[in-house]
Amino acid sequence: MNELEGWANFYILVAAAAATLIGLLFVVITLAAERRVSEASKIPIYLTPTVIYFASVLFLAALLCFPSQTRLTANCCICLMGVAGLVYSGAFFVRRGVKINYYELHDWIAYAAFPFASYGIIVLGGVLFLHDPQLGLTLVAVAMLLLLAVSIRNSWAIAVDVVSTHSDRH
Repeated sequence: MNELEGWANFYILVAAAAATLIGLLFVVITLAAERRVSEASKIPIYLTPTVIYFASVLFLAALLCFPSQTRLTANCCICLMGVAGLVYSGAFFVRRGVKINYYELHDWIAYAAFPFASYGIIVLGGVLFLHDPQLGLTLVAVAMLLLLAVSIRNSWAIAVDVVSTHSDRH
């Protein structure tokens, strides 16, 4: 498919970045688990969404690199990934009490609002892909980069939190 061939290098680059950053995040998780066993309750709130957002970028890039991808199958991959992401990140808005677990409003924005917007852009790009492939793929690329940027910001916040607090162990 001509439209996706022009984007292959972008998807490979983004997938490699996401995979590498997932690996680094697991190193941070290991360090955090060794340092502060008492704060393991933060994992579902902060670490899990960040891993999910990195993994979304990785899987979407991998799906779009399939060699026998047609316009219809690519559209289905894009839209399904976007809808799944909307459901996941949208759950932070409707679950009671989740917002108060975030310490600051900027955390809520970085862990829920920006990813929700990114997945919405992915769905929009998937819909537009059928009518204008380059515009659709451009929107998908922008959303993937936004998810990467937000996940890098979240990873940095997690790493700073791990380094700046004292260990529980003596």
